[in-house]
Amino acid sequence: MQQTTFGKTGLSVSRTGFGCIPIQRISYEESTALLQYAYDHGVTLYDTANAYTTSEDRIGAALAPVRDKIVICTKSFPLSPEKVMANIENSLRMLRTDYIDVLQFHNPPFVPRPGGEDGLYDLALKAKAQGKIRHIGITQHSKDLAREAALSGLYDTLQYPLSYLSTDEELALIDICREHNMGLLAMKGLCGGILTNARAAFAFLRQYDNVIPIWGMQKMSELQEFLSYEENPPALDSKLQTAIETDRKELSGNFCRGCGYCLPCPADIQIPTAARITFLMRRTVNAGFITEGFQQEMKKIDNCTNCGHCKENCPYELNTPALLKRQQSEYFEMIKSN
Repeated sequence: MQQTTFGKTGLSVSRTGFGCIPIQRISYEESTALLQYAYDHGVTLYDTANAYTTSEDRIGAALAPVRDKIVICTKSFPLSPEKVMANIENSLRMLRTDYIDVLQFHNPPFVPRPGGEDGLYDLALKAKAQGKIRHIGITQHSKDLAREAALSGLYDTLQYPLSYLSTDEELALIDICREHNMGLLAMKGLCGGILTNARAAFAFLRQYDNVIPIWGMQKMSELQEFLSYEENPPALDSKLQTAIETDRKELSGNFCRGCGYCLPCPADIQIPTAARITFLMRRTVNAGFITEGFQQEMKKIDNCTNCGHCKENCPYELNTPALLKRQQSEYFEMIKSN
């Protein structure tokens, strides 16, 4: 497993990171086996969040015996200094540790700074002085806020969605982070499941020596696939470049990344799935998408009240109601054609 230095943290970590959202969906026995297999095969960076239900607890249960040999990055939503501190204490308990390697502010609507009225950055400094956290990071879906955080010099790490569908403006964050010696975690390397060519996704991000992808894995086969790429890194050759260009032509633009910040929906619409359903149907084998039950879920789009919540909270500034209507129309056309 290739190792790299995680920016100004100075921590040595594996170039393949483990994104721990999906392990919530499997049994404790399966998640334990998966996490321990990852560690045994060289994965040393694990990314989670206080908001990911049982994710932290599963990491603690599986990896507490090797705590000093791994790097744990977790997150707290920036609600208030008191709530962030409570989240830190809860994370420490769940992870079965007395320190967090990197505490990340979880997609804040602004960049917390020292002396700010919100008190968030000062709280992180206090927790660091107490030894509860060792480094301060931030996650973002807004490219403008991500750039501001990177240029501020206040943060040791940044986590941002990066893939071969990223725009040039988004990819420019890679150089900015390198210039400021900021550790860079790439989330959504497969765009929330829209991209299915994992080999191309791996090769594309591997060309950037300061980018650490955190692949979300819940199956042993998925983990083994990425481990195989570590053993024999695929070259970004003409064949993979062609595959990437094909995907870019089909998928680039105003598509839903599935981040979920549009939720909850007052009309109970499953926005992250409904807003990209035709992409998922074309690119995955999932009979569940054509069941009568799921068709009823898609019909909920007719109940949209245009309250504006999803549109206002989309970090990619999508016109979500219009996108939902378009996906609904295309979805039922696909159902008819089948």
